[in-house]
Amino acid sequence: MNPVVVVHGGGASHISKDRKERVRQGIIRAATVGYNILREGGSAVDAVESAVAVLEDDPEFNAGCGSVLNVNGEVEMDASIMNGKDLSAGAVSAVRCVANPIKLARLVMEKTPHCFLTDQGAAKFAAAMGVPEVPGKQLVTERNIKRLEKEKHEKDAQKLDCQK
Repeated sequence: MNPVVVVHGGGASHISKDRKERVRQGIIRAATVGYNILREGGSAVDAVESAVAVLEDDPEFNAGCGSVLNVNGEVEMDASIMNGKDLSAGAVSAVRCVANPIKLARLVMEKTPHCFLTDQGAAKFAAAMGVPEVPGKQLVTERNIKRLEKEKHEKDAQKLDCQK
């Protein structure tokens, strides 16, 4: 059987011309990593985790480094993974200071009786599993700082209009 890998790089309605090729190359890298794992006999879960980790490591995507910022200018991430063979699943949300939340989600699936951990529970579990912490600022991109500032400015302008 010839493996097939499909990578979805996000749902952005508009990607600027200067980013389009970088995004395309990132998707190709992620798909290639996943495909090679399958071709070498690895599991689908291994392929998915590795492909998603490539996206999380690429600042062009809203995952890991490059995640959209919350209102406080911080990165909080979610990730989930499922094994189609046995329908086991793992997910994390509101995760901070973890470079690859997909790896943490897989640990939830494989090492706990739970399917979903969030915020402090996910952070404690990550520490217990030896998942390395990264400084939160390492996950923040200049593009997303500018995006947040623009959104705050637009929201302030809307408030002024409402007050009129």
